[in-house]
Amino acid sequence: MQCAIGGKVVVSPSTPSPSPSPSPSGRLFNFQQKRLSLILTSSKLKIKAQPPRLFSSASALSSFSGVDYEQIVWPSPTDEIPFWNKDFPSSDAHLVVEQVNKDHQLIHITHVTAEMAPIAKVGGLGDVVTGLARASLSRGHTVDIMLPFYECIPKHHINDFTLITTYNSYHDGDWIPTNAFRGLVSGIPIIFIEPSNHFFKGTHVYGGSYNELEAYLFFSRACLEWMQVTGTQPDIIHIHEWQTGALPLLFWDIYHSLSLKKPRIVLTIHNMEHFGECSAHQLSKCGLDGSMYATIDKAVDDRTLGHNPERLSLLKGGIVYSNAVVTVSPTYLKETMCSGWLSNTLVRNRHKYSGILNGIDTAIWNPAFDVFLPAKFHAQNSEGKKLCKYFVQRGLGLASVDHVSDMRTRMPLVVCITRLVAQKGLHLIIHAIKRVEELGGQMIVLGKAPDGSIQREFEGLAKLVPVVRKTGGLADTVFDMDDQPNQEMANGFVFEGIGEASLDGAFERAFSYFKNKPDKWNSIVRKVMEIDNSWNNTAGKYIEVYNAVTLQVLPAAENQQRIRQTLRY
Repeated sequence: MQCAIGGKVVVSPSTPSPSPSPSPSGRLFNFQQKRLSLILTSSKLKIKAQPPRLFSSASALSSFSGVDYEQIVWPSPTDEIPFWNKDFPSSDAHLVVEQVNKDHQLIHITHVTAEMAPIAKVGGLGDVVTGLARASLSRGHTVDIMLPFYECIPKHHINDFTLITTYNSYHDGDWIPTNAFRGLVSGIPIIFIEPSNHFFKGTHVYGGSYNELEAYLFFSRACLEWMQVTGTQPDIIHIHEWQTGALPLLFWDIYHSLSLKKPRIVLTIHNMEHFGECSAHQLSKCGLDGSMYATIDKAVDDRTLGHNPERLSLLKGGIVYSNAVVTVSPTYLKETMCSGWLSNTLVRNRHKYSGILNGIDTAIWNPAFDVFLPAKFHAQNSEGKKLCKYFVQRGLGLASVDHVSDMRTRMPLVVCITRLVAQKGLHLIIHAIKRVEELGGQMIVLGKAPDGSIQREFEGLAKLVPVVRKTGGLADTVFDMDDQPNQEMANGFVFEGIGEASLDGAFERAFSYFKNKPDKWNSIVRKVMEIDNSWNNTAGKYIEVYNAVTLQVLPAAENQQRIRQTLRY
C-alpha cells in the first residue's frame, strides 16, 4: 500500500493506513516541500517531481493522429494495480522479427543460464539470453536454451510443452531422478531441467528455501548429463554468470573424457560483482574433487589466499576453464582488467577475453510495432512518443485526468532505470532528483530496492536523449554533444566524474538544449532512434567468437593436467 501526504510519502506494504510506520518495510521520506514524492510498491521504486504547469488536454492531444483515444485505458495513481505492475501477456502475436541474411557457416548453440526473458527474468541477464538466442536463430543457427524449471515459471506462456527425457543426475552422493521438458517461448526452443528434489521450488526465481549454490551446481552437471545420455553435442555451450561457472570444470574434467568431444565453452560475464563463492566441500557435491581447484591458476578466490580455509570462486573457475570469455562492452573489459580482485585472472586470460556490447531485442522492444503502447512511433514519426510520455505522467500523477502538461511547452521528463544500490551511484540519483526539479523538469526512477532477497541486476536502457557517466557500455554507445571533433557520433550528454558537480554540468547542458535549441534537440532524438543497437547487429560478433573457439582442440594445457585425477563420480 502507498500514500502520499503533501511532500511526504509513507511506504507501508502491510497496512492501508496513510500514517507513517516505523517498521523495517515502511519508511517516511520528505523531499523539498511539496515538489517531490517517493513511492515504493513491493520492491519497485518511483520518485517523481510534481508538474508546475497544466494546460488543456484537448489542445495537447489534438496534435496526434491515428490514435483512438476512446480505446485507451488511461492509468491513474489510484489504480489498485499500478500500470507498471500489470501482467502484460507475453504472447508471440506482437513479435516482429527482422529478416537478416543467413550465415554461411551454421552451428548449434546451447545457452545454459539461470534466467531467460520473459518467463524467468529478474534482470538484464534474461534479456541478453533471449535477445542473443533470437538473433542467432534469425541468422540460421540452431539454438536452444537450457533453464531450470523453476516452480514459479508461468507455464501457460510455454508452447508445445513436452516431456522429452527422464534420467538421473549426480548430487552429493546420490543420483537424482530428473525430468527434461522441451517447449517454445517467444519462438525460442527451451529445455527445462526439473530435479525431483526440492531445488528450484518457490515463488521467485531467486530466494527459495533451498541452497542456491548447490542447486546451480546440480543444474550445471544435469545439463551436461542430459547431453551425455541423449547424445546431444552442440558446437557451443554458452554459459552465463557464476551460476553456471562450474560447468566448464565439469565438462573438461569429466564429460569431455567420456563422450562429449565436440562442444566448446563460451562464458559471458554480465556483472563482475557476483563471484559464486563456495568451499571445496561444496564444489565436491557435484562430483568433482573440490580440493583440486584450490590453486591460484584454477578457482581459488584470491581474496582468501592464506586464510584457513581458503575459498573458491565459480566465476573464476569459469574464466579459467572456458574456451572464450566475453563481457558486456569493450570499455567494461578494460575496466575489469584494471580493478577488482579478478583483474589478475582476466589479464592472464587476456588472449581469450572479449568485450561485446549488449543489444536490444527489437522483436519485443520496438515502439513501431509494440501493441502494449498507447501509441506507436519511430524515428521518422515520433509524435506517438509524446502521448506515451503523457500516459506515464498521468499514471504516476504527474499530470491530471482533465488537464495535461502541454507537450509542446518543452517540459523535460528525466527517466532513470537502475538497481538502487551504491554500485549504481545512488547518491547521484538522489541528487539528480533535486537538481531536475530546480531546472524545471520531472523525474521518474524505476528500480529495485534491497528487500532481503537475493537481488539480481536490472540493466535496462530507455534512450530518449541520454545523460550518462562515461563508464562501461555507456562509454561505448553515448558520445557527448559538445565534443566538437566527434560531432558525427554525438548523441547525448556525458560526464566523467563521480561527484554531483559533474552530473550538474551534464544536466544543465541537456536542459539548455531542450529549452533553447528545440530543432537541435529533435535531431538528437531522431539520431538516437536511428542507431542500430539491435541484437542482429551485435550477434555477428558473438558468432565470430563461436567460430573461433570451434577450431580449438583443447583449452589451455594447464587445465588439462590430471583430468582423471579430479573424477570422483
